[in-house]
Amino acid sequence: MPVDLTGKVALVTGAARGMGEAEARLFAALGAKVVLTDVLEAEGEETAASLGAAARFVRHDVTDDESWAAAVAAARDAFGRLDVLVNNAAIYSTSPITEEDPARLEAILRVNLIGPFLGVRAVAGAMRENGGGSIVNISSQAGLQGIWGHGAYGAAKWGLRGLTRTAALELGADGIRVNSVHPGAIATAMTAHLGTKEHPGTPLGRVGEPEEVARLVAFLASDESSYLSGAELAVDGGASAGRMPLLTPKGTDT
Repeated sequence: MPVDLTGKVALVTGAARGMGEAEARLFAALGAKVVLTDVLEAEGEETAASLGAAARFVRHDVTDDESWAAAVAAARDAFGRLDVLVNNAAIYSTSPITEEDPARLEAILRVNLIGPFLGVRAVAGAMRENGGGSIVNISSQAGLQGIWGHGAYGAAKWGLRGLTRTAALELGADGIRVNSVHPGAIATAMTAHLGTKEHPGTPLGRVGEPEEVARLVAFLASDESSYLSGAELAVDGGASAGRMPLLTPKGTDT
């Protein structure tokens, strides 16, 4: 069945560009009202303006409790309710653990884990008033398996996976579903350093597109996923399915 978000109000963090922008655009196309939040004000305002009356932009620091309260209030003031939260905002860097700067680890944890934690707390009351809602936490392939150089980033994304499961247990009685999405390499500013959309490290052999993540997120936000909570869904071209073989022996099936 086609996904329909008509009547729903969603708050998408980190929505000025990349996956967050793709999610916000698709939500609006599917009938939702969307509050886009980010610290990138000019880009966020431009993206929201391009979506017309169905969208608002709010400058939002996800590491700050008061900023969360203001973002939720803005959604309710503009559109009367809040049904969906997409915890998409994140920062990314890689380093071997023995060379990682503890200050950078702390910054990654604050944005990528504490931010979503504060978000779950901030939206729970508004969703309870509506009789339920959907929270989608954007984790990572690095939250499903160990990846070299991802000690700090992976720690935050594994933590987000645990937060998702616990929130699903605690909020289920209120009709609030909580799921995590685990993208692999996606063609955004975070992966621009690859310089190519080919990706031999995945069975599908390519980098994903933001819209491919957005379609999964929209499904989780919709009533079509009404019995899905506490789930971990990879959208990584098969990368987390297992280690890619270097060679396929002749005469065998793959």
